[in-house]
Amino acid sequence: MENLSNQTTTTESPDINTHEVEGRKLQVIWNKRQAVWTKDFKADTQSDGFDTRLGKLIRELKLESDSRQIASSRLRDCSLHSIDKRRRSEALWFVENEKECRSFMQTSKKGFTSLTALQAAMRKANKSDDTTDEADVESTKSETGKESNVGQLDTTVKMDKYQLAKIIQEICLSNKIDDAELIEILMLNAEANIQQKAA
Repeated sequence: MENLSNQTTTTESPDINTHEVEGRKLQVIWNKRQAVWTKDFKADTQSDGFDTRLGKLIRELKLESDSRQIASSRLRDCSLHSIDKRRRSEALWFVENEKECRSFMQTSKKGFTSLTALQAAMRKANKSDDTTDEADVESTKSETGKESNVGQLDTTVKMDKYQLAKIIQEICLSNKIDDAELIEILMLNAEANIQQKAA
């Protein structure tokens, strides 16, 4: 007869390793990071915070130059060459639009974790506040028989890149558009076009 006393029956519970459990673990990590980023953002955008100081320094360096472009050597002189280009651009944008940014941050129900997020939220809010009515555009079309070309560039006019840059800068100034932000958008569009062609 088999000795049953020597047999051990172990009922180990299987490891619970589902996607839902993994997702909950990642959510905890994400929430902790979001809290840290929000805290850092608040500190960085104080009057003596990192982004405010960086933006002010970039603005001063731009004012030194006639072309409003900071030479690479000047960035190196001021030890700014190692700071990400986008971060420098965002910091400058923040300082140049500080009053609007602070007002938007105060009225916002949710906090921000970065200047990128703040820019995106403000851009979205500005789009929704845009008073251009599609019906007005349609009525302009029907009255003239064609779409209005007011404010549009004549693409048949030949010019070099310096003339074009000057015209774009004038348009930016008259429309209160940050030229550094426009440059960033153009760079992102160029990268997207390159990736699209490569695909």
